[in-house]
Amino acid sequence: MTQEMEVRGPRHPSPNLGILAIIFMVLFCAGLYAIARTSGGAHFPRPWDSAQTMAAYFQLHPGAVLLCAFLQFGAAVPLGIFTAGIVSRLQFLGVRAAGATIALYGGLAASLATSCGGILLWVMARPGIADDVQLTRALYYLDFGVAGPGYSVPLALLMAGVSVPLLFYRYVPKWIAVFGLVVAGLGVLSWFSIEFLPATFFIPLTRFPGFVWMIAVGFAMPKAARSSARQTAT
Repeated sequence: MTQEMEVRGPRHPSPNLGILAIIFMVLFCAGLYAIARTSGGAHFPRPWDSAQTMAAYFQLHPGAVLLCAFLQFGAAVPLGIFTAGIVSRLQFLGVRAAGATIALYGGLAASLATSCGGILLWVMARPGIADDVQLTRALYYLDFGVAGPGYSVPLALLMAGVSVPLLFYRYVPKWIAVFGLVVAGLGVLSWFSIEFLPATFFIPLTRFPGFVWMIAVGFAMPKAARSSARQTAT
């Protein structure tokens, strides 16, 4: 009689990817909450607001902007570690396709965009900067470009580069890989926000479902390669 059983190889030594994804989400969303809870019902400026509206917000709420900058700069660190860890995990599990390298590029670029976005917010929160309306508008658009499509397009590369081999090798439930590819598609479409401001809605449609995908894939990915062995009994 021949019996087939599953054999697990050595485990991949790495941080818990799911926990890293949660830390990234919490830090980033805490930064958003800081600027969402400003006094007087003021909202963080949108790209189509006037230069005066942008400058007034940073003049009146530098403390909230500074806290947001602090938290979002910190969020870049777990995102970078998550990227390095998940790409290393793919390689450990035997993925040799270009997707892993594409994911590394995308994730590190998204991490860099997050840190640069935080630094730009920090600059706008410094005393006297927001007194110059045109300088504030220029810095705002630079921050929007870096932390908006400059984040969501590279994140799409991270999700696609990871999801394609996961779908092919079936290392995670199929819905996680397919969900990652769908959100990656939305991330690519956010590129059009540079030319057409109404396309900015693709940015949150990439960012927030992206948190869900990162947490799901972080906990679902196996730490050890699986193989089957046949045992013959007489």
